[in-house]
Amino acid sequence: MASNEVWAVLLIVAVLAGSAALTAAVLPWLRRRVLDRPGSRSSHQIAVPRGGGLAVIPVLAAGWIIAGRLDRAPSQAAVIAVIALALMLFSFRDDIQSLPALVRLGAHFGAAIIGLHWLPGGAVFQGYLPPLLDRAASALLWVWFINLYNFMDGIDGITVVETLGLGLGIAAVVALAGSAADGTVVLALIAAAAAAGFLRWNWHQAKLFLGDAGSVPLGFVMGWLLLGLAARGYWAPALILPLYYLADATLTLLRRIARRERFWQAHRTHFYQRAAARDGNHADVARGITLGDAALIGAALIAVVQPWVGLAIGVVVSALMLVWLARRAA
Repeated sequence: MASNEVWAVLLIVAVLAGSAALTAAVLPWLRRRVLDRPGSRSSHQIAVPRGGGLAVIPVLAAGWIIAGRLDRAPSQAAVIAVIALALMLFSFRDDIQSLPALVRLGAHFGAAIIGLHWLPGGAVFQGYLPPLLDRAASALLWVWFINLYNFMDGIDGITVVETLGLGLGIAAVVALAGSAADGTVVLALIAAAAAAGFLRWNWHQAKLFLGDAGSVPLGFVMGWLLLGLAARGYWAPALILPLYYLADATLTLLRRIARRERFWQAHRTHFYQRAAARDGNHADVARGITLGDAALIGAALIAVVQPWVGLAIGVVVSALMLVWLARRAA
């Protein structure tokens, strides 16, 4: 194994261990200060501390910064890591005491606009939009992705599972496309490792939730990786990998708007939430989503050489996931 690969493997393992160790360290403090108590819109039955992002995000950010310093990742990664840390601190304030929706959106748009300046590659929409509109549409898409990552963090283990799927999928796509030398593979695997280190405490029955301090910055960094993938021409894999999350969150939002509900408020009507609510078995739902995400990775790999074929397979896989969740909820 080449020395570059050894350093990358050691860094990824260190991130995995660091995330697990820091989670264990902050858990007692969070138990005393930030408890998520069950309510009519929650999917848990007992009070659980939240704010696990305080362990996951600093380790992820440190991994990205170190990778950049060692020339194992794009130089932009350090800037994105710092923005993710700022989002973590801002969002932890929201975990402690809920902030107005417009304030949260303002912070998310600010992070996305700054982050787009540090996005590698060309136009996200492949030249179909003028440069200014491309940036505006990319910012809107990124902010939506940040928020849906937060919306979808509603049962034990689901955000860890999704981050693992996206991280491994992005790494596999970049490697297959022959672009591994730019360091994106290392960044994606670091993100996956940071999430995996948290899994022990977040799997059903969860002892700790990520909270907004975790789900918001994770949505930010994974969104950056996906937009970067699209900007380098691999738009189909970038769309396929998060397709289940996009479908569940978007269809649920449209359904709530059609029913004239206050769609900006917390709820538990996502497909995965209703599926888990039937018997309270979060682990079974998370395992099903894991299998679906694995199939989406396969579709994304096909899309590297056959974009429309891969996208068609991804749509079918996502539809089957939604059907399975709806039938489980019935």
